[in-house]
Amino acid sequence: MAENATLREHWGTRLGVILAVTGSAVGLGNFLRFPGLAAKYEGGAFMIPYFVAFFLLGLPLAWVEWAMGRYGGARGFNSAAGIYRSIWNNRAAPYFGALAVLVPVVIYMYYVLIEGWCLAYAWYTLTGRLSLSGGSDAYGRFFDHVVGFRENGFLFRHGGDATIVFIAICFLLNFVLIYRGLVKGIEWLAKWAMPALVLLALIVLVRVLTLDNINQGLGFMWNPRTEKAGLLASLSNGQMWLEAAGQIFFSLSVGFGIIVNYASYVRRDADIALSALTSAAGNEFCEVALGGMITVPAAFVFLGAAGAVGSTFGLGFKTLPMVFDLMPLGRLVGTLFFFLLFLAALTSSVSMLQPAIALLEEGAGMGRRASVAVLAFIVLCGSGFVMYFSKGLTALDTFDFWVGTFCIYLVATFQVLLFGWVMGPEKGYEEINRGAEMRVPRAVVYLVRYVSPVFLLVVFLAFLWQQLGAPPQANRFLAIVKDEVVLLSVVFIVMVGVFFALIVAQAARRWQRDQQRGFEVVRR
Repeated sequence: MAENATLREHWGTRLGVILAVTGSAVGLGNFLRFPGLAAKYEGGAFMIPYFVAFFLLGLPLAWVEWAMGRYGGARGFNSAAGIYRSIWNNRAAPYFGALAVLVPVVIYMYYVLIEGWCLAYAWYTLTGRLSLSGGSDAYGRFFDHVVGFRENGFLFRHGGDATIVFIAICFLLNFVLIYRGLVKGIEWLAKWAMPALVLLALIVLVRVLTLDNINQGLGFMWNPRTEKAGLLASLSNGQMWLEAAGQIFFSLSVGFGIIVNYASYVRRDADIALSALTSAAGNEFCEVALGGMITVPAAFVFLGAAGAVGSTFGLGFKTLPMVFDLMPLGRLVGTLFFFLLFLAALTSSVSMLQPAIALLEEGAGMGRRASVAVLAFIVLCGSGFVMYFSKGLTALDTFDFWVGTFCIYLVATFQVLLFGWVMGPEKGYEEINRGAEMRVPRAVVYLVRYVSPVFLLVVFLAFLWQQLGAPPQANRFLAIVKDEVVLLSVVFIVMVGVFFALIVAQAARRWQRDQQRGFEVVRR
């Protein structure tokens, strides 16, 4: 078979790709969502299902995505559509790649807004504007005003007190970085942003650990029930197991289509086994050792148990500003904390753009400038849609559930089946360990083949059971026909998905013609 050798981008350094993958995983969930879940489910008890999910699902799937990405990259593909096709030569395979691009792009549409909120709160804390009187209600009203929670179109009519400006800064910064490319953009950002993020988190952590009565806050966060019956009762809570698995799922960016894309740029004999483990461990350090010891313990010290448990937005943008206002040196600590949230969000949001850029370049034959321009237009429309329908954050919540939860599950399930049953344990194991300085246990590939699909099936059945038993106002399926904003949001998501499917169809026809002519693209 003739070969058409094509030069492709590579990561500049091994450290660069590890930091980039870690940066894509470390985000707002590490510092806000994880501590909230741990506090909600009695601290230490939550860590049992959390680490079970990490070892049975999270880490094995991370190795799977690294292996499949490098395998496809060695055959000239960087898009998920091309990578899936290189593993499974079936007409349906590339279209799952369209879904793997849809997920990060739609998540970006609302994630960049939250990124802008973090930057705005860092500025508001620094300038003293978040030093409010009136208790928790005042901080709640401030947040509602910043995000336009009470009224659709509020941010466009009133500016949301400069919220749009901060979002625009984040949007522009993301696309400047993605335009600069893999090494000069994404890798450059990861090399300075990740160390800066960890340094800021350590500074905030030191201040929190020196608070009076912090031992009580740490105990509330981490101590499980000591009575045997109490701990067993906690572990029998199926909802806790589901949420722990979900946190691992999203925390490691498994199912986002990002790691598959990033891994396609590593060299054929690079050590992906240790790189995957290192990036996963780095994410867990940021989540457990930093996020778990800052947010909830500090809130508990000043506000008690009731103030330490809440939703991600409630804890991050309503409770913590009040805590920093009560804390000695709180303005400085608060500014550093919200800025580290901004950096965490930035390293994640940039990673969400690269899979779509790869598809537009590879599938539609666009250059970097054209692909960046097309993607910018698409996500600008999506972000504008979420910003306009801001009442109750309904559009944001709909995007987050149907793409940030449901579609991620579909992508991850497909990848598990693709690796375990199409690529196969032997071929998969060989790919994971090629060039490895450490050997991944052979049991991992069989774990992915048999255990992970069952685990994912149980999660899906539990979701369906939950929806069947949910009251009408909480049923996700009924909301589509009952709420106009939810319906419009779902329609918008489908339109974006159709666009990427058309790009994939164009690429698939070209790949089919090349195959018939006897050409195979091989990256040197």
